[in-house]
Amino acid sequence: MSQSANFQFDNQTCKHNWSAYYKAVKGRPPRDTLLTALANFDSEITDKNSSLFAVDLGCGEGRDTGEILRRGWRVLAIDGEQEAINLLLNNPEINHQGLQTCVMQFENLVLPESVDLINASFSLPFCPPEYFPRLWDIIITSLRVGGRFCGQLFGNRDSWAIDSSMNHHTRQQIEELLQSLVIEMLEEEEYPGKTALGEDKHWHMFHIVARKK
Repeated sequence: MSQSANFQFDNQTCKHNWSAYYKAVKGRPPRDTLLTALANFDSEITDKNSSLFAVDLGCGEGRDTGEILRRGWRVLAIDGEQEAINLLLNNPEINHQGLQTCVMQFENLVLPESVDLINASFSLPFCPPEYFPRLWDIIITSLRVGGRFCGQLFGNRDSWAIDSSMNHHTRQQIEELLQSLVIEMLEEEEYPGKTALGEDKHWHMFHIVARKK
């Protein structure tokens, strides 16, 4: 449940080489959507000693989790791969104080209430389409009023849209998903590029930061 792994399509079946992906992205900085959301929180907080709580969905090797922890937040890091959690826990550069971890698939997701921030960098598209409406409802319900979601969803023109095990959205569908939120960032990006492992890919994605009303 992380950004651009190694994909090979066979009868519209998506095969993930997460181990190679984790190695390819090791040491990369946190995503801009997360940094934007954190900056928006910083502009609001008057009590610098307040303890904020984030959930990192599809945390992968922890590039975003580590940044959230560095800011003094408590973090529940969730991934569907035990390997990802192991890499996170064994990373000596990450402050593990305030960190909880969980191995859980999107289709079985359970989240605590009154979460300040739910971060999902390049992970939500890997939720099977039949479970996505439930997943999105859980995300919205778990956020406190004033809490934020940040992350990416893939567009319908993305080259991985042929894979029936993933979910993709039109811009209109994205806007409908965000109706209960105040949009702070909604950037649509489309270009021919490569995956983290150097494979050709046509990207179509939406970068999102939104606050719950």
